[in-house]
Amino acid sequence: MLVLLPPSEGKAASGRGAPLKPESLSLPGLAAAREAALAELVDLCTGDEDKAREVLGLSEGLRSEIAKNAELGSAGARPAGEIYTGVLYDALDLASLDAAAKRRAATSLLVFSGLWGAVRVTDRIPSYRLSMGVRLPGLGALSGHWRAPMAEVLPEAAGSGLVLDLRSAAYAAAWRPKGEVAGRTATVRVLHAPTRKVVSHFNKATKGRIVRSLLTAGAVPKDPAGLVEALRDLGYAVEATAPGQAGAAWALDVLVDEVH
Repeated sequence: MLVLLPPSEGKAASGRGAPLKPESLSLPGLAAAREAALAELVDLCTGDEDKAREVLGLSEGLRSEIAKNAELGSAGARPAGEIYTGVLYDALDLASLDAAAKRRAATSLLVFSGLWGAVRVTDRIPSYRLSMGVRLPGLGALSGHWRAPMAEVLPEAAGSGLVLDLRSAAYAAAWRPKGEVAGRTATVRVLHAPTRKVVSHFNKATKGRIVRSLLTAGAVPKDPAGLVEALRDLGYAVEATAPGQAGAAWALDVLVDEVH
């Protein structure tokens, strides 16, 4: 099972660990695209601060993020699972998983990123600020920058099992499973059952809880139908829509009564 996660806008501080070693990151087929994105971001953030703030879409209160990006080459690195914070990651709470669940997380979770493309939660990275929706001056839209290398690398990373896609739209644009891989991919929405509406905060929190539940239970469904069964066994109310044509993903709605 491969679980595709969005990153978080908020990130923990890099800390005082050893600096990033790009060659140590998972999915080495993304190395050239990572190098290009990192060079462009550092170049942008060591220049005109006002231009950098405009390009990155940062408020005045987040101006300090520009200096952080400028020092990415020397900043300390920590496991990505410690760097990413926010609602989904708080609910997932990787640090409190038992040893077996942590091993499953290390092999099954893949976090998408505007800067790194995609990383495992055990990959050591520095804290940074760069959303997938940004257009870097020398690269253009990041989703477009990542599309070709992702298409080369991700089908192999997906293996032959289930792909559980929990990404937001911006990150999904960087890689969309196709063909046979799409047929064993399940995308998930979380709906407030009484209103049938998506609410951002509890959507993210519930996705974090879903991943935690699967990891803790040791559930390894082999396909979307197996995922539906596993989630129902774990107490989730799930409605599933099988694809109407070849090369399309399953759509799962998880219904939650309380917004929290």
